[in-house]
Amino acid sequence: MTGIRFDSVSVAYHGTTVLDSLDLSVEPGEVMALLGPSGSGKTTALRAVAGFVRPVAGRVLIGGRDVTDLPPHRRGIGMVVQQYALFPHMRVEENVAFGLRAQKAPRAGIPARVAEVLEMTGMAAYAKRYPRELSGGQQQRVAIARALAIRPGVLLLDEPLSALDAQLRSGMLAELARLHRELPDVSILYVTHDQIEALTLADRIAVMDRARLQDCGTPQELYRRPRTEFTASFVGNANLLPVRVGDGTVRLGDDGTVRLGDDGPGRVDLEVTLPHGAGALAPGARATLCVRPHLLRLGEGPNTLRGRITEVQWRGSTHRLYVDVAGHRVKADLPELRETPALGDEVALHFAPRDGVLLAAGVGDA
Repeated sequence: MTGIRFDSVSVAYHGTTVLDSLDLSVEPGEVMALLGPSGSGKTTALRAVAGFVRPVAGRVLIGGRDVTDLPPHRRGIGMVVQQYALFPHMRVEENVAFGLRAQKAPRAGIPARVAEVLEMTGMAAYAKRYPRELSGGQQQRVAIARALAIRPGVLLLDEPLSALDAQLRSGMLAELARLHRELPDVSILYVTHDQIEALTLADRIAVMDRARLQDCGTPQELYRRPRTEFTASFVGNANLLPVRVGDGTVRLGDDGTVRLGDDGPGRVDLEVTLPHGAGALAPGARATLCVRPHLLRLGEGPNTLRGRITEVQWRGSTHRLYVDVAGHRVKADLPELRETPALGDEVALHFAPRDGVLLAAGVGDA
């Protein structure tokens, strides 16, 4: 059983820190997604595991063994990158066998192993073809087969689906999920900026920004109960509304009242529950209320937000409404409406108290 551990790993280029004191563990058999915008440090973290960059501080461990100073070919890893990196002059079966030959695997066993992983990735019928004779999705399957052929304890996936169109990407996500079920002992580190990929495939997600780890948890934890504004905005769509705590201190797990807007006719009082780990907020304390667009409902109800429609988008099975509420732009994703409201119409939206997440200032900040 093989896992990955980042022990206060920092990487710098020409004096600029691009990965700052990363502490993170990937358990044996776990899929960990590194999610973040460009320049957040996620690819640098993966390259540190692969051995392509040398940390200026900290250690990288694979299976409990310090590999910080080991060359890539001695780390027991498989890697798949965005642009496939197949050898154009080699047939599919030769590409897949390349790593086995480089490791000086017994020659007699190579054809059987190549056939096994091609079957596993659904490419057995294409063994004699050249990469130019394959679609993008098929080439990526070959790249995955090549990475798996050496029986790695760790599989590194660096934006492996970003070059594919939406339909192919969806199919490959399902294939990667199936492969993970068939290879329960392989630890997978998956780098992506696509939240759907991370939510679909990962057991846990590490959210990166500005070279640092901002948050880490299961997809459900990060989506339903984010700890920071950055996590709330990057993992799924979110309405982030500045609020103030109403009368009475709001404590861990208690129901309390927060206020949207200044005192006056535009003020909106809302009932929320403070999430675990947020401590206590005194009356008047400023915070951010996170409400997911799909949890808003049309009409009057608990926690009603009233405003005027500024934009309507039809998205097939849903309508997205943009509503000006007390000077704040609120988006609501509603099941397809039979009668589409007009711009400027007054509308009421509401959400359940349990569906609002209160983010206290400074909570979870890196």
